[in-house]
Amino acid sequence: MKKLSVICAALMLPSLAGAVEKPYDYVFFDNSRMPGNYFYSRTDYRSPSFLKNSSSRLPVSDMCFSPGNSLELTYVSAKGGAWTAEVQYAPVRGNDFFRKPEVLSMNVLIGDDATGTLPDVALRYAALPPAGYDFTVERDPVKADTVLTAYVSLSDYVRPSSGWQHVAIPFSDLGLEGFDDSNIKSIVAVSLRQSTADGKQHTIYIDDLELLPSELPSGPVAAPFIKDAKGYERHIDICWNATASDGLKYYKIYRSTDGINFEPIGISRPWMHRYTDYIGKTGQRAWYRVSEVGYDQKESPLSETAEATTRPMTDDGLLDMVQEAQFRYYWDGAEPTSGLARENIPGRGDMIAAGASGFGMMATIVGVDRGFITREEGVERFLKITSFLERADRFHGAYAHFMDGTTGKVELFFGGKDNGADLVETSFMFQGLLAARQYFDGDNQDETLIRNRIDRLWKEIEWSWFKQTADSPYLYWHWSPDQEWIIHHPLIGWNETMITYMLAIMSPTYGVAPEMYYSGWASQQKLAHDYRAGWGMTEDGSAYTNGNTYYGIKLDVGVSNGGPLFFTHYSFLGLDPHKVTDRYTNYFDNNRNIALINHRYCMQNPGKYAGYGYDCWGLTASDDAWEYHAREPQPYHDNGTMAPTGALASFPYTPEESMAALKNYYRNYGSFLWGEYGFLDAFNVSTNWVSPLYMGLNQGPVVVMIENYRTGLIWNLFMSHPDVQRGLKALDAIR
Repeated sequence: MKKLSVICAALMLPSLAGAVEKPYDYVFFDNSRMPGNYFYSRTDYRSPSFLKNSSSRLPVSDMCFSPGNSLELTYVSAKGGAWTAEVQYAPVRGNDFFRKPEVLSMNVLIGDDATGTLPDVALRYAALPPAGYDFTVERDPVKADTVLTAYVSLSDYVRPSSGWQHVAIPFSDLGLEGFDDSNIKSIVAVSLRQSTADGKQHTIYIDDLELLPSELPSGPVAAPFIKDAKGYERHIDICWNATASDGLKYYKIYRSTDGINFEPIGISRPWMHRYTDYIGKTGQRAWYRVSEVGYDQKESPLSETAEATTRPMTDDGLLDMVQEAQFRYYWDGAEPTSGLARENIPGRGDMIAAGASGFGMMATIVGVDRGFITREEGVERFLKITSFLERADRFHGAYAHFMDGTTGKVELFFGGKDNGADLVETSFMFQGLLAARQYFDGDNQDETLIRNRIDRLWKEIEWSWFKQTADSPYLYWHWSPDQEWIIHHPLIGWNETMITYMLAIMSPTYGVAPEMYYSGWASQQKLAHDYRAGWGMTEDGSAYTNGNTYYGIKLDVGVSNGGPLFFTHYSFLGLDPHKVTDRYTNYFDNNRNIALINHRYCMQNPGKYAGYGYDCWGLTASDDAWEYHAREPQPYHDNGTMAPTGALASFPYTPEESMAALKNYYRNYGSFLWGEYGFLDAFNVSTNWVSPLYMGLNQGPVVVMIENYRTGLIWNLFMSHPDVQRGLKALDAIR
């Protein structure tokens, strides 16, 4: 058989040489969080053949090898007909390092009468990228120019069996060679098609569909130790000790409702040492045991038993629950060397993101103040953080967007041009650092050291350098040490970057004139007008001010009808919008109106998307089915994808509407949306899709803005900094 080699320059992804990240498995399917059908699948058939489907997707079944579900193939293969199905690779942002693939691996359950009629199997891969197609950006692979490998018969790889069996199809049988980290993402789907036609209906189940090496490390040897089990209103959290075994594929969780009979209910990957069991009702007692399962599919002994009971919770209790769970993203999920936040989990394990880390610092302060961790633990974490930041790469005092948490060196996650300073991400980070400087006010060596380090780092940022030229009316987002201003992105509002101008004006060392707020951020130049009209796709708000009424609400400032909700969150986690008033508006009032416009749009629901309403709203930036995207209340920027952070980080502006969303997301969607670090990043009920990610930029604002609604803690801390007070007075003087 002629082999198809894809080692060619046209397919190579950006070089990842020198990376030390632990590899992921290249998974097409392990479990679906949502019942019904599997989003990343496609089906088709021609009568008299038939393939069972739901909305042209494969159904999900409770029959499974790794709990809790598998894919069901119920088919009739008839002469004169045909059927096809495919399971697509589900892109996960930042999953860029994989075990070298050499076999197509799966677990299958086959009825005795189906063995002779099993489907043919192939892989679909991209031959050459179409013009303008970037494989580093997660898009629907159906759009790519793709080719199928040779088909092989699944029957050739199975044996007569009454239970689940493992199947491994070598790449050599498919006619493939030359795949590794650099091009594995060009393999976009597993394809199945009709084979022997007997005209009868058969059913098989497929689980754990993935690409793996032919040789894998041996499995685990010991049972985990469950450290804690805790019940909440409708779920129970359990956590256990981490393992050091390279052979661990996943943890397997068992539940009992009588303390005697245990059934497997789910799995947890090696990077997650806890499991959230969403039971769906209060007053339910449950017992748990956990095992380790290796790549050799051998299972360790079960852990000792732990138990907990769900319980009624007040509104305040629910707020505590959400804050603590989402805080864990920055505590348990932090990169261990730096103590800072990863971009998303799962994702690159060694890479930290500056802005998400700033949000995480504020969330950690909330964690200390709420008693989720002790003050001593918080101090220890900030000593680690500030020590790392002193050593990390800086460019005229500013940090890169992404850094290696083990070395502090720049990570080129967004490409070779983004290899230096990111002024906006630095601003998000220092919003957190300045709040921490005010919080850790103890008269002791450790807290004094934290304050001194933050003071030095703050005073060393050369904000004025980022004007690019002495007479520039704008600050610029990026600077590269070898390509200088190649990205050339002037900061122009209204958007999430107000905090950058604010901090630049507040700087005691390398500050800019307060007038830049109006010449740059709120610029009236043609460049600024065209910029706003371009991304807003409208003249509304192109002059910074708006003045129009949308859904019965007047909007003073904002492009289009306000834009995505993160505009009202990111700059205002520390900066109190109550106390920010310029020539055009007060920003608490303006932000509240943007949130209310967003809410009313979702209630009106012009796209008729499932779920939208009073308690399901808040369009903003989030993970999407194929790529990260900023959703906003306009039909052309809305596809039914909802991010919980939109409504929940708007608590200060819309407390009733936000609480309704919190209860809806937890009580009605919690079975697929609630997890170990709180709410997953986004979901789409219309398409039966939910993100596999927790996002660093979205978990933190929920923690912080709920706290600002409850106590004003982070607002009060940030606004108490002397440089913040001085800067606001300077702005008031020119208003």
